Amino acid sequence: MDKIIEIKGISKEFNGEQVLDNISLDIHDKEFVTLLGPSGCGKTTTLRIIGGFVTPDSGDLFFNGKRINDLPPYKRNVNTVFQKYALFPHLNVYENIAFALRLSKTPEKKINMRVNEMLELVDLVGFERRSVNYLSGGQQQRVAIARALINQPKVLLLDEPLGALDLKLRKEMQTELKKIQQHMEITFIYVTHDQEEALTMSDTVVVMNRGTIQQVGTPQDIYNEPVNAFVADFIGESNILGGIMHRDRLVEFAGNIFECVDRGFAPMEPVDVVIRPEDIVLTEPTADTINGVVESVTFKGVHYEIIVQASDTWIVHSTKAREPGDIVGITLSPSDIHIMKKSSAFSQGSFITDETEVRNIE
Repeated sequence: MDKIIEIKGISKEFNGEQVLDNISLDIHDKEFVTLLGPSGCGKTTTLRIIGGFVTPDSGDLFFNGKRINDLPPYKRNVNTVFQKYALFPHLNVYENIAFALRLSKTPEKKINMRVNEMLELVDLVGFERRSVNYLSGGQQQRVAIARALINQPKVLLLDEPLGALDLKLRKEMQTELKKIQQHMEITFIYVTHDQEEALTMSDTVVVMNRGTIQQVGTPQDIYNEPVNAFVADFIGESNILGGIMHRDRLVEFAGNIFECVDRGFAPMEPVDVVIRPEDIVLTEPTADTINGVVESVTFKGVHYEIIVQASDTWIVHSTKAREPGDIVGITLSPSDIHIMKKSSAFSQGSFITDETEVRNIE
């Protein structure tokens, strides 16, 4: 795919606080890209820079190879759907959707044709004359999306547009948004702090923290091969333990030596070891397993979350329940063990990286 947006070395400060720190990112045509991270990580500022609502302090933004740092929003082939949909309360559904075309003095016949296409796309046929004030949250969001798409932008920016919806409707709209993006064949850039949302919808996930890009990759890459402790902890639940890489494919942690599949580390290099809770199998304790005591068992619907206290505290997801006080063995296969460069700091979900630990994988 061709690059449609290039972010090159962009930084931004607000009131002396560094919000973006020299970030670079390529976004490709017809790609669904999600900027994911905790509050304050810089994802919305990045979106607003692309949209033209914020000017970077340094660095460059390119659209189809043309530098657009100083181009105002209305001259960019980009539209935005905000978390607060900003619909016009005095206009009905039809007129809200038609608004951009009326501004550009599009002929009425073409407006009617395009509005009807958009109504069908967002499944609101029959709602043309309805006041937006009497629509549900999901219906209002569909109107906002249709209004943003009617003038056929090359890129649609979406700033946490599902945040106000209930869980069931959020999941339905995740599917709908992906279908709309594929049908329109345009680039979607989506901002969220919801990990499941990002993994469900995206072609590419950009994980951000404290104004920097931590990792870029497919949802599978981000989940299965996190590059540091922040990504591993932020994307789903993880057991993160300190270890020593004895040599390629051999690591020591939790008082045991394990075969793994990773390589490229120095002999006896300190590392972080990531193990997903669903990859752990609980067995009867033996001399060859990590042995511990079950502290608690919580039913989560599709699995039980089991906390095991061994030399470290382990989170285990299993379809089989255990009882508190049970003595169990923790077994792992080599492919379940993921090795990362040692993090400089990691505690209670807050992770600070050294510059050398941030890798931009594209």
